[in-house]
Amino acid sequence: MEVRWDSGFNVVTRCTVPGTAALTFDDGPFQYTNEVVAMLKAANAIGTFFYNGKNFGCIYDKDSVDRAWLVYNSGHQIASHTWSHADLTTLSQDQINDEMYKVENALTKILGISPAFIRPPYGKYNDLVLQVASSRQQTVVTWDFDSQDSAGASADAGKNLYSQLIEKHPDTILTLNHETSDGSVRQVLPFAIQKLQAAGYRLVSVAECVGKPAYINVGPPQARDGSWTC
Repeated sequence: MEVRWDSGFNVVTRCTVPGTAALTFDDGPFQYTNEVVAMLKAANAIGTFFYNGKNFGCIYDKDSVDRAWLVYNSGHQIASHTWSHADLTTLSQDQINDEMYKVENALTKILGISPAFIRPPYGKYNDLVLQVASSRQQTVVTWDFDSQDSAGASADAGKNLYSQLIEKHPDTILTLNHETSDGSVRQVLPFAIQKLQAAGYRLVSVAECVGKPAYINVGPPQARDGSWTC
């Protein structure tokens, strides 16, 4: 379902293609990226990675660039999570635009892509945020299942939440996970993948689960230069 607000902007809150589940990972690139990609590959699953520019590290750092390329070349979706993970509802229009532009610009330089989806930090947005996102041709995405890893939930608690979700067997699932949590990556994720696939869900990107393109534009990446700084 897409929720259409009175302001006329769309917010994706759940997948719309029956039988799909979207595993999403916020706050990267991070040191556990390679492990996440390996698990998804082993399960023939596709994930979606919502990237910051400067949060846990700088997206222009060599390690971050290498991780972003691994994700992209492995067929996963990359989307925006803003530059610095600020609460967009506290910012002016120019500040919101800057938070969106800077990470999009980085992804264009590094990978040659312009993401069509953005997840606002903390899932918080208002009409101004939606207006700016729309002007940038982006769709705002939230979730309908939170693994609670960012709130400090233990791995066992995360597994229990996934078990409870799958027992209800909704038509579709749009998850929130963080690749910055070792417990989430190393314990909850393999459990979730196995349980979701056993329940018959296809693990696909957010773009596929709502039937929209992942990127506004795809072109050649740029060579590293002096502008690649945070």
